[in-house]
Amino acid sequence: MRKTLLLVNGPMGAGKSAVCRELLELLRPGAYLDGDWCWMTRPFQVTEESRAMVMDNITALLGRFLRSPDLKYVIFGWVMHQEEIARTILRRLDLTDTVVARYTLLCSPETLRERIEKDIAAGLRTPDAAERSLAYLPLYEGQPTTKIMTDRLTPSQTAMAIAAQITVQGDPL
Repeated sequence: MRKTLLLVNGPMGAGKSAVCRELLELLRPGAYLDGDWCWMTRPFQVTEESRAMVMDNITALLGRFLRSPDLKYVIFGWVMHQEEIARTILRRLDLTDTVVARYTLLCSPETLRERIEKDIAAGLRTPDAAERSLAYLPLYEGQPTTKIMTDRLTPSQTAMAIAAQITVQGDPL
């Protein structure tokens, strides 16, 4: 069976997790991996060792999903603010009979700040999240992805727009 691997990136607050959950409902049989799940440690530390561990975790899980005969779609969502992150992941996977589709979810700085401040108030993000996320926005411009502005879209609308573009074995969804 031909597979489709969707890489969905964008800054914190752009809607990746919500959109990927919606995609999982639309693209079946499928699996969804949130890159943050592979780095859920306390204390959270960014070291060479922790980066290597996270990449090992991500590629091991994605590889297993791609090898599963029960899955047609594999959805991976993560910040991936540097092109080299996506390239490293893709290099480490066996992509035989796999179509790779890459999407970047973006929104205006105003929308991004509003969403993240709401998350900070709810205790879901740390106080420095807004500035970090805003600093990442320009890093997505040159990446070879389909860009989707999420300011005026619900996660469901965004997922439907992505799903409508995905074609596997010549059959539109």
